[in-house]
Amino acid sequence: MNLASKTSNAQSPSVLVLGAKGRLGQAAVEAFAAAGWRVIAQARSVGYDKPVQNIEFLQCDVLDTARILTAVPSVDVVIHAVNPDYTRWDTLLPPTTDAVIRIATATQALLMVPGNVYNFGADLPAVLAEDTPFVANTSKAAQRVAMEETLAAATQQGLRCVILRAGDFIGGTGTWLDMAITKSLTKGVVTHMGPDDLPHAWAYLPDLATTFVRVAEQRERLPAFDTMHYPGITATGKDVHVALEQLSGRSLKAKAMPWLLMQGIGWFSPMLRAAIKMRYLWQRPHQLHGDKLEHLLGKISTSSLQDALRGYVNKPQTIN
Repeated sequence: MNLASKTSNAQSPSVLVLGAKGRLGQAAVEAFAAAGWRVIAQARSVGYDKPVQNIEFLQCDVLDTARILTAVPSVDVVIHAVNPDYTRWDTLLPPTTDAVIRIATATQALLMVPGNVYNFGADLPAVLAEDTPFVANTSKAAQRVAMEETLAAATQQGLRCVILRAGDFIGGTGTWLDMAITKSLTKGVVTHMGPDDLPHAWAYLPDLATTFVRVAEQRERLPAFDTMHYPGITATGKDVHVALEQLSGRSLKAKAMPWLLMQGIGWFSPMLRAAIKMRYLWQRPHQLHGDKLEHLLGKISTSSLQDALRGYVNKPQTIN
């Protein structure tokens, strides 16, 4: 089964991280292992680049549910950290969601799913609470809303699921921060995605992963289906610029994101076309309110913006 174990403790609670090589997946593997959980890390390629204890590696595709369930017949928590090709969500999200539901239901686990702000549509309000209505007026919004509706409906067949909604990730590669905002940082330039004064929702991955652990530890208190908002870090473009200057110890030039040029290049790049459609997130102020999460966990501690951005100054092109 290609299940390679470093260290495991059968008495510890167990978590299966689906998509363990992705941004959130890696952070979740580290956070749960550090908290003493037995971690099964599923990915299409095996191995991990950091020496963390309590980890077993399961090499297979997430759609190969029979193989996964043979290797992991029961588990306490399943983390859905699978990140399908961004340009093919219409064809990849439904089968991936179905596979994850089958795995979590069969193992009698709590399924934990990272949500995002896409569900609120192109005109998302400034404050996003758990009861803010969804507006499926973009393709990505419609796809994410449909996914969450599928998860909610599956609770009628025995699934237990909690969605933890968060803002844009800080950390890892393939994000707005490393691919755009800090891409020219070594040249003394910060790219601004939109107006400087608009609040934007961010989630520093180590903090978010720790919150996943804390929620998982309270799994017996959760209903069959729930959605919570992780407040994370709310910061404007100016806040990010100032933090990067403070970390760099020098003044940095501001450069506007060349959206018109990107639209032209986008004719030849499906990924770029998909990213351009999300431009509205930089033109609408938004932040997440997490009253329900704080009611469950108490105070949610968050790293400072400077601490979250530190890796982009030290390793602007190769953040892990």
